Amino acid sequence: MLQITPKTGVLRSCLIFFLKIFVDSLFFWEYIPKYEKLHHYKSESGSHPVAAAPGKALVRILLRNGISFQVFADLARWVYTDVAFREFAIEGKKQTLSRVSVLTGLSRKEVQRQRRIEAPVDDETAQRYNRATRVVSAWVRDHRFVDSQGNPLPLSMSGPEPSFATLVHLFSGDMPVRAVLDEMLRVGAVALNEDETLRLATRAYLPGSDKEAKINILGVDVADLVTTIDHNLVKSHSPFFQRKVSYDNVPAEVLEKFNVLCTAESQALLEKLDEWLAARDRDTNPEIHGLGRKRVGLGIYYFEEDLEGSLPL
Repeated sequence: MLQITPKTGVLRSCLIFFLKIFVDSLFFWEYIPKYEKLHHYKSESGSHPVAAAPGKALVRILLRNGISFQVFADLARWVYTDVAFREFAIEGKKQTLSRVSVLTGLSRKEVQRQRRIEAPVDDETAQRYNRATRVVSAWVRDHRFVDSQGNPLPLSMSGPEPSFATLVHLFSGDMPVRAVLDEMLRVGAVALNEDETLRLATRAYLPGSDKEAKINILGVDVADLVTTIDHNLVKSHSPFFQRKVSYDNVPAEVLEKFNVLCTAESQALLEKLDEWLAARDRDTNPEIHGLGRKRVGLGIYYFEEDLEGSLPL
């Protein structure tokens, strides 16, 4: 039975995002005959070793946060059923319980039961994160809130312009100014000057010690990465950008310098892209016209790993 308790609620967004995209990819590998040539990646047992690495990373997070296999399995059943119904119907035909049962390996009775369960989602944390992010982003790039060198200006709370209240009203929707300020003070994104103006303490909104917010970011970011990988598997003729650089014999003393370099260069690139996209986004620039509504972006992540054994000097 799918039960969401306060404890499991911390990870439900991550699980739903990750599992939906992950299951979508697995269905692609297993059930589309056109790509049977890819099956040489499968082991003799029929499992997908390619899937083991992200699976281990996710399980590590679940166990660290006290999430049992049963809770994960309950969510997985719901996600398998939902993805199969929404995305894997035969073209021109209505999806059926029987086909979903065949696709997922679940019984028809279980598929029918899962269809009656509402989506276990929680948008509150995501909305708080997205709105705070928009405020920080605008403070960094909008010409009304930066000086001639492009540095974020100190802002009065609600007095002479430019003010923090104006910034929040323009870029956080209907969120109360005080609520946004309290959130940004809590995570250290904003600091109070001696003259009681506010200064931006960091050029990116990070959720600090808020575990639920961090897990929500994890869920979204993992989903975005796996979606790109899935797109590149299915549509190799029009791939999305997907690159990385790594070396496997680097001394520990190098890592700090590399991390600092990555942070500086990546932040500069993201701010440049943020400015470009903001000028073409209809929320921040209502004069923009065009068809459809798309979400688009670029994600950058740093990684390091301790390799087993020691290498000779």
